[in-house]
Amino acid sequence: MGRHRKQPAITIRRSSVLALTGLVPAGLAAVTAASDVGSQAAAAVEQHLPGDDRDEQVGARPQAISETVAKTEYVEHAMAKQQTKPKPQVKSVALMEGRQRADLPVGPGGVPGIAVSAYQNAERILAEENPTCNMPWTLLAGIGRVESTHDYGGKADNDGNPLSPVYGPVLDGSLYGNNVIRDTDGGALDGLAGYDRAIGPMQFLPQTWTHYAADGNGDGIADPQNLFDAALTAGKYLCDGGLNMRDLAQQSRAILRYNNSMAYVANVMAYETSYATGTTPRPGDLPRI
Repeated sequence: MGRHRKQPAITIRRSSVLALTGLVPAGLAAVTAASDVGSQAAAAVEQHLPGDDRDEQVGARPQAISETVAKTEYVEHAMAKQQTKPKPQVKSVALMEGRQRADLPVGPGGVPGIAVSAYQNAERILAEENPTCNMPWTLLAGIGRVESTHDYGGKADNDGNPLSPVYGPVLDGSLYGNNVIRDTDGGALDGLAGYDRAIGPMQFLPQTWTHYAADGNGDGIADPQNLFDAALTAGKYLCDGGLNMRDLAQQSRAILRYNNSMAYVANVMAYETSYATGTTPRPGDLPRI
């Protein structure tokens, strides 16, 4: 199922977190810029927060109160909007063969244009529905790069549907390092009975997809194979639990949900940084997952 596991409570490689902790300094060499960017962003946000400790002691400024009320109302409005949005139908849509590959300009770091469109669309929706998560499209792109190389180099049509369905290996225990996961969807999403396998360009297990499924392109369907749906669902998955992606510790915690491996985190953050800054991580700087 790609290079990740979708059940956070299970330690995928039981020694991975401890064993790979020693690799993190080297693996995160390409991610140092991300730490700097994250620290600067956090400092900038703190500087613009209304009020400070002194204000709380002597009485908050009227302007600070007004700004706080406005932000609170904004968040409440976003939450209400999310709650009233109808749930999409969860399914994989059968598509015609012979569809043409999307022809969009390539984005930063060589990310296919259709993938950039899907990641940025997810960023915009999440900014409206979950503004406290602060999800950047570059983080979603980092996940997409590691999981499927952005749907195998952008092999998708103009609607974000892959020209061929994307599946991970069957989780029947035959592949070393992977868990055995018996069927949870009757083959409805992954096309298999007996065992599960990861599905779509963001590589979700069927059970996890069903729980977080989101409709990124507004067609009323949450299809794990569709880039727009998959990117938005990945964002929801990472943001779950009130995590803030501007906090690198919380971002790392979110990424570990995909794969309980610090080497995986290092790779995702390295690509995230490359897409945000225009730098290119060297293969030798990335620890093996």
